[in-house]
This record gives sequence, C-alpha cells and structure tokens, in this order.
Amino acid sequence: GARFVHMAYCFTRHVMIEEMKKLSVGTGIPFAEAVKQRSKDMCLAKARRRAAYNKLLQILQRGDFVLQEYRKKAR
Repeated sequence: GARFVHMAYCFTRHVMIEEMKKLSVGTGIPFAEAVKQRSKDMCLAKARRRAAYNKLLQILQRGDFVLQEYRKKAR
C-alpha cells in the first residue's frame, strides 16, 4: 500500500544520494547536498532540483555509453 510505496521511495532516494556522492567526488560540485537541502525559496529549490536531475541524467547517459561501447568491442 501507501506505506510500502513511501518506504521504497525513501530507500531509492537514499541510494541515489549515496551514489551521487560517490560519483561527484573530485568534481567540486556537491550535488548530493543539493538534493538533500530544503529551501523556503521555491525558485532556488527548483534550480537545485534541476541541477541534481541534470547530473543524474549525465551519469546515466555516461553509463549507457560505456555499456554500448563495451558491447561493440565484445562482438
């Protein structure tokens, strides 16, 4: 039910934040902290969300690219 969905969301969010922390080491940009922060200024909150979303998208695209290259070389 609703409690399970909420628990799954919280777990997924936690895993995503931990993964972003690992992947953003050395970039000088604290994306994981941006995801965790809460702001009263809605524009700032939306900007943080967009930055975190874009970083996650870049990470996923990079992972997909690496997998595609690996598959090409494996043939």
